Amino acid sequence: MQYKKNIITFSRLGEFILQNLNDEPLKPLFSAARNENGWFTEDNVKLAVENIAKIYLNQVALEKFAEKYSISENNKPKKIGIVMAGNIPGVGFHDLLCTVLTGNIALIKLSSSDTATMMFLINKLFELDPSLKDVIRIAQRLNDADALIATGSDNTAKHFEYYFASKPRIIRRNRTSVAVINGNETRSELADLGNDIFQYFGLGCRNVSKLYVPIGYKFDKFYESIEYWSTIRLHHKYNNNYDYNKSIYLVNRVPHLDNGFLILKEDEALVSPISVCFYETYENEAHLAQLLEENAEKIQCTVSTDAKFENSFRFGEAQVPKLEDFADGIDTMEFLMNL
Repeated sequence: MQYKKNIITFSRLGEFILQNLNDEPLKPLFSAARNENGWFTEDNVKLAVENIAKIYLNQVALEKFAEKYSISENNKPKKIGIVMAGNIPGVGFHDLLCTVLTGNIALIKLSSSDTATMMFLINKLFELDPSLKDVIRIAQRLNDADALIATGSDNTAKHFEYYFASKPRIIRRNRTSVAVINGNETRSELADLGNDIFQYFGLGCRNVSKLYVPIGYKFDKFYESIEYWSTIRLHHKYNNNYDYNKSIYLVNRVPHLDNGFLILKEDEALVSPISVCFYETYENEAHLAQLLEENAEKIQCTVSTDAKFENSFRFGEAQVPKLEDFADGIDTMEFLMNL
């Protein structure tokens, strides 16, 4: 069956990436991505494609994933318009993967911020299996699409809803991720939380931008545990954001905490500026549950020591979603299978 052939091709792409992470074949990707987007450092692009290879392109995982949905031969493929985000490298790859696995045709509108990474992955797929050129197409306009998968801001979502009102669609809006701290975390766990905050400079919807902490929580241990991320200030774009936000808070006498590279500010909002993490206190578990419930539609995922909350991960796992961890909790495969 075609999907089984495609699984083999995707897994071969994963093998190629993992075999060449530190070798010549991937160097043009790192250079092109950095030139296209100043946030896409070599370390971040390498991390992104390595995670794609390990998690999305593992043959055993792909086969189990496909079996779950009882994929069969698709004799009437639909054209799926995919409007990709560009906040972190290769962020739109999962939608492409799901579309091809279900036997549909992907009409891809790339983000100008993430063309290099996606085209590198797509061109390598074409190299491994030229027949995929029939089902993966780069498009500037999506008028011919039978259905739409779009990721963007709340404002762009309104436009997508208007222009594609008559077509089946998944439209994703602004979301962010939060962490729950109980006060008993080890330094190792808090260090892992640092990864959830700082990976990709905090630009992803799975990056933690808000902490929920018990009343009276002291941040000394937290700050000490994330000190290894201090070199993030060496990146000029991040440092510019840090200096700007710090100066705003100082000039306006806004209470905040600062360790030299991450500002903590008490705030009920979920989405914090780059280099800032908001925090909010909770009285007890019932109060915490209420806060999480009130913001459920805006939370992409929650991280904590025991991952006991809905759509929850352990510290350090926010940016390593599995194949079945669909964005916004909407099952992309089920959507595509039912068209």
